[in-house]
Amino acid sequence: MTFTHEPDASRYTLHRGGDLVSVLDYRDDGRTVAMTRAYTVPSFRGHGYAGEVVDRAVAELELQGDRQVIPVCWYVADWFAAHPERDAILHQRATA
Repeated sequence: MTFTHEPDASRYTLHRGGDLVSVLDYRDDGRTVAMTRAYTVPSFRGHGYAGEVVDRAVAELELQGDRQVIPVCWYVADWFAAHPERDAILHQRATA
């Protein structure tokens, strides 16, 4: 598996061999990264590739340490719910 960050396209990708299998689109405002869409090519679904691309993207952002994540995509939100140990990187909205 090859994980790639493509900042010019605002996405992370996961390839198996020469095949693109999963994509994670995002919007980065300099403080937060809104993860807007996790997508797996239909013929590669059911193998955990979306979870893998989210996991690797979150790990990269944790290493950088200068951004927080906003899980806009339902899949990303579910991924964080299943991985509460990674919640430290989540953006906390201010409460009134």
